[in-house]
Parts: sequence; C-alpha cells; structure tokens
Amino acid sequence: MSRDLLPPVDVLHYEIVQEQASALGRMGRTLERALARLREFDATHALEETPASAQPARSKLVMEAGHALWMFVVQREATGLRDSRHIMRTYNVPGEVQRCMGLVPTPSKRTST
Repeated sequence: MSRDLLPPVDVLHYEIVQEQASALGRMGRTLERALARLREFDATHALEETPASAQPARSKLVMEAGHALWMFVVQREATGLRDSRHIMRTYNVPGEVQRCMGLVPTPSKRTST
C-alpha cells in the first residue's frame, strides 16, 4: 500500500517509527565513534605504559563513550528494546564504559597558585 493512501494517523505513525529508526542509527554511530576513539587511544598508549599525564585524556574518552552508550540505551528503551546485553556484546563495550554510563562528568576545578 502506498504511503499516500494511508489514513493520516497511520502516516504519522509511519513517520514516528521512521524517525525512531533514524535516531537509533545516529546514536549507534555516535557510540561506535566514541568507542573507536577510546580503542585508538589505548592502542597508541599501551595501558601499562600510559603516563600519568595521559590519564585525564583517557578518562575523558571513557566518559564520552559512557555518555554515548547511555544515550543509545535510552533511545533503544524508548522504542521498546529493553535488553541492553545485545548492545554490550555487539559493540564490545568495555566494562569501565558500562560502569560510567549515565554519569555526568564533574567540571574540572581550577586552583590558583
């Protein structure tokens, strides 16, 4: 059946579902990019050799990936997809990213010297 022949309520439902799918795709790609940046950082700085000066940069990447994961999980749950285990396996989400999912980073404190 052509979309033009659908009743207005069905057309609206179709457009809502289409936007939900599009949003899920965007959130999934955002998560993929955040995880890729974290993995790239880890590949560049082997964890056991990461200098203390690089730890804040890595922590920021973990928090960004955690935020992206949170946004993706919330978007999925809004569409009725409530089992997040699939995401964790499919995207190979590290445990540290899962643990910071939904956390809001605290602003850095500046100290005057």
